[in-house]
Amino acid sequence: MVSISLPEKPHAVCIPYPAQGHINPMLKLAKLLHHKGFHITFVNTEFNHKRLLKSRGPDALNGLPDFQFKAIPDGLPPADVDATQDVPSLSESTTTHCLGPFRDLLAELNDPSSSQVPPVSCIVSDGAMSFTLEAAAELGVPEILFWTPSACGFLGYMHYAKLIEKGLIPLKDASYLSNGYLEQALDWIPGMKDIRLRDLPSFLRTTNPDDYMVKFVLQETERAKKALAIILNTFEELEEDVINALSAILPPIYAIGPLQLLQKEVKDERLSVVGSNLWKEEPECLEWLDPKDPNSVVYVNFGSVTVMTPDQLVEFAWGLANSKQTFLWIIRPDLVSGACAILPPEFLEETKDRGLLASWCPQEQVLSHPAIGGFLTHSGWNSTLESICSGVLLHQMGQWIGDRQ
Repeated sequence: MVSISLPEKPHAVCIPYPAQGHINPMLKLAKLLHHKGFHITFVNTEFNHKRLLKSRGPDALNGLPDFQFKAIPDGLPPADVDATQDVPSLSESTTTHCLGPFRDLLAELNDPSSSQVPPVSCIVSDGAMSFTLEAAAELGVPEILFWTPSACGFLGYMHYAKLIEKGLIPLKDASYLSNGYLEQALDWIPGMKDIRLRDLPSFLRTTNPDDYMVKFVLQETERAKKALAIILNTFEELEEDVINALSAILPPIYAIGPLQLLQKEVKDERLSVVGSNLWKEEPECLEWLDPKDPNSVVYVNFGSVTVMTPDQLVEFAWGLANSKQTFLWIIRPDLVSGACAILPPEFLEETKDRGLLASWCPQEQVLSHPAIGGFLTHSGWNSTLESICSGVLLHQMGQWIGDRQ
């Protein structure tokens, strides 16, 4: 009797930049690829791997036979803090230290004597982890880059080199942040009518000619030209002109979003337990919302990276109190830079009957709750898309965002 061997599944290795706002969309994409028949290896850093186990439980990363999690070191000193790592330090470290461990992981996955998975057939890498292009070339497999900001934000990054060439950045001195200089129109950038310098991703707001994040953006945008293709979590109806402008200067661009809506088509219950929140969620938020009137609650969340000073936190708290609105306010453990988030007892007394404070929550479920009438946000792209998908009005507080997208 002749045995018939079934064809092996294609094997995609998905590696996000190690921050919450990058892990979330990459995991959504990985689930969609799995739904379409791919074997998935999802690669976190060891730091975030431990955080996921802490926030979601010891079995959270067991995965499935054809959806596995692996971890590589990020090159930074070991730490046991429940906080987002410093972005410049993390970006420099991943660029410098992650290629070797990633190579070793690919070799392990492709070793038939020790691996029980199909050989790697492609790599889907975050656009800010472009060192992976070198590993893909060595292995002889295609790589697609997934840029997680908006198309508009990505196009802004792509023009950092031209801004330097024109002498617009770095800023001459700190007064340029407030003297009207950032208001100048950039009518030479295609696809972004009426865009101003202040509207571009804010790493450019530096007076340091050797600023690492500017150099990192220049490095990653130049390497983007080497990808087989680039995918964006957006849609043409929202950013058509910008997508067309990107398509004129880069490898093929595919707008595949909103991933949140596409993921709802995946009915595999086994994947429902696979999550990406690095902080422990407080589902009690949803129970608190249940008895509230429709569109009566303001949801407040400044994302996973933004930080405030203690004075900003208190000032903002009193703004909420004085608004007399019912609110759900998410205060991350690391929201206040270098200090604990301590609110005045008078504020807590004033708002005890109409406010709820939580450290983290299932945001997509919260935004879909009928009680939510508005979202006060840090302007991050994931939050913006999730609000659009849920039909919730946005009020964007861009001044505290570390990277305007």
